[in-house]
Amino acid sequence: MNYETHLASDHAFDPSGDSKRRRRLIITASVAGIIVLVGAYVAMRVGGSETATAGPSTQAPVVTVISPGQTGVDRVVTATGSLAARVDMPVGVVGEGGEVRRVLVQPGDWVGAGQVLAVIERSVQSEQIKSLAAQVEVARADAKLAQAQLDRAKSLVGRGFISAADIDQRTATRDAAVARVNVAAAQLGEQRARTGRLDVRAPAAGLVLTRAVEPGQVVAGGTGVLFRLAKGGEMEMLAQVSEADLQSLRVGNGATVTPVGGTDKFAGRVWQVSPVIDPQTRLGVVRIAIPYDRAIRPGGFAAATIVSGSGQAPVLPESAVQSDDKGNYVYIVGAGNKVERRGVTVGQVSDAGVAVTSGLAGSEKIVASAGAFLAPGQVVRPEKAQAR
Repeated sequence: MNYETHLASDHAFDPSGDSKRRRRLIITASVAGIIVLVGAYVAMRVGGSETATAGPSTQAPVVTVISPGQTGVDRVVTATGSLAARVDMPVGVVGEGGEVRRVLVQPGDWVGAGQVLAVIERSVQSEQIKSLAAQVEVARADAKLAQAQLDRAKSLVGRGFISAADIDQRTATRDAAVARVNVAAAQLGEQRARTGRLDVRAPAAGLVLTRAVEPGQVVAGGTGVLFRLAKGGEMEMLAQVSEADLQSLRVGNGATVTPVGGTDKFAGRVWQVSPVIDPQTRLGVVRIAIPYDRAIRPGGFAAATIVSGSGQAPVLPESAVQSDDKGNYVYIVGAGNKVERRGVTVGQVSDAGVAVTSGLAGSEKIVASAGAFLAPGQVVRPEKAQAR
């Protein structure tokens, strides 16, 4: 072994040099580890903050909102009730009655004032009329003879054959004969009137509603109602209205009547508001006059909407108004885009939407639809509805 080899061997196995290299490696690894930990911590803080900030906004549902403002709407009162003839005329026997020979009308027929509805047998009355007519002729003949005798007596007064007393007697005889003519004529007229009252006649022009008599039936003054007529064919609805709503109604208010079982609507007008309230039901009757139509049948049932005035109110689509056991409500988007429940009172429902009579000013951001899927306090992203 030479000298150079000895020096190399001594340097390779120097313990102090290996120790220094290990210390440098440990320090470098520690610094790198600290840097990695600090970077990871910073990344976690930043990432967590971004997630907390962005999470609710990215998960919040999008809802369409509207601000309807105020719209002119009619204030209406809804009611139900029965249909009837505005003037219902019961017709019965006026005279002494008898056997019904003919019935000349049917329900649904239009009749004029005084038109014969049913004919009653009158053979006895006809003979009585003939007898009285003959008595009138006898009385007239007696009066004619008395007048002739008076005229001849007056022509003889100037010759002295007849006294003034005779003239007075003959004048009295003539006057009595004329009076008997008048009595006989009056008796004849009375009998003819009685016979004419045997016919059942319409008291006024109108529509025949019912018929309760048949040929061969014997009728008299106590028989009851044989026909019912609607005077002029005029109809009405007897609307049952609550005590509170009755206060807002006046004679002349317009109304729309819809008979049950049909879709036809008839324009009418309030002509009488009940002055009393039923103490049991707390309802009053409003009578609505409506024109005749075949679809309007007295005794039927109908619904009515009565316009009691007009005013300003928000009008919402039907999808915006919800309902539960607590009543009607809407959802509005308040501060922080949080959903709030707002109770409302609903008025008229029309093709334009639902009028809200109380609970809203119209400037709120109201959820237009999908309210059933929201909950109070929920955060949403509101979007204004597009104008149509």
